[in-house]
Amino acid sequence: MFRALRVSQAADSPKPKVRVDLVDNFEDDALGGEDAGDVLVDVEYSSINFKDGLALTGRPGVIKAPNLIPGIDLVGTVTQPSGTWAVGDSVILNGFGIGETHHGGLGERARVKSEWLVRRPESISPARAAAIGTAGFTAMLSVLALERHGLTPDADKPVLVTGASGGVGSIAIALLAGLGHTVTASTGRAAEHDYLRGLGATAIIERAELGEEPGKPMQSQRWGAVIDSVGSTTLANALAQVHYGGVVAACGLAQGPDLRTTVMPFILRSVTLAGINSVQAPLALREDAWARLATDLDLDLLDSLTETASLGEATTVAERIMSGGVRGRTVIDVTR
Repeated sequence: MFRALRVSQAADSPKPKVRVDLVDNFEDDALGGEDAGDVLVDVEYSSINFKDGLALTGRPGVIKAPNLIPGIDLVGTVTQPSGTWAVGDSVILNGFGIGETHHGGLGERARVKSEWLVRRPESISPARAAAIGTAGFTAMLSVLALERHGLTPDADKPVLVTGASGGVGSIAIALLAGLGHTVTASTGRAAEHDYLRGLGATAIIERAELGEEPGKPMQSQRWGAVIDSVGSTTLANALAQVHYGGVVAACGLAQGPDLRTTVMPFILRSVTLAGINSVQAPLALREDAWARLATDLDLDLLDSLTETASLGEATTVAERIMSGGVRGRTVIDVTR
């Protein structure tokens, strides 16, 4: 038997009604048979991302099963091998529907498909791999997208990072600054300015400057590139401010899924809008991203923006995330 969180949805309720329990007596059979996956993993760590915050606080749209172990990240050790994976291999899994349609990482055991797994880089400990998690993986995918479109450090064309105090934003700033880029952080939290400068941001703008109302479709050119985890009005205004030939990596929708803009930045300034999907990223891209995280991310800096909580504290952390009370990353030690 193993411990796990369980999110239950009442099927007969006129509105989505969600209950979250810490269950002590899950059995392996509850994870499904081999059709659910050919590898068993003893999970050591997970983390709390924005999606996990939604799931654990009863917001609709994330959990798509009546009963599910949540958690879109897991780091652990293979106990039932398959294919290229042997007993004792240390593995990472982000995405592929775990914690949404498939039992996820907020439990001590997981059954997953072998092709979903990535080998943990030796230089990144299991706890640090969980601290990176989907947020850091998404940040790295965003940086790679900017680089594919020709971004190089240019002090006159800073990179804007929106949602800067969150997990994606925090790690994106650390990565970009470490690679020599000049970074401007956008945040609505005045108390986090010193924190963001500590990550490497050289300038900070208030969230309201971009996010209150859509501005003109073409505005003054300010940014060489943008990593945006906010969407909606913020993304529309950021697009209107990108320099000629610049690129915007869109990886989130914390403000909303709408995008009220025009084609003008794309056809008059040759701006590229690159979508980032961490859930279904192919294996080669996943391996590339994790290899770059192992070399490009300051792990001591990662430690400084990370806190650790127990499995039983995950719901409390989720509530804090949804109320804007968490910065950086929160690792869940599922063995506690």
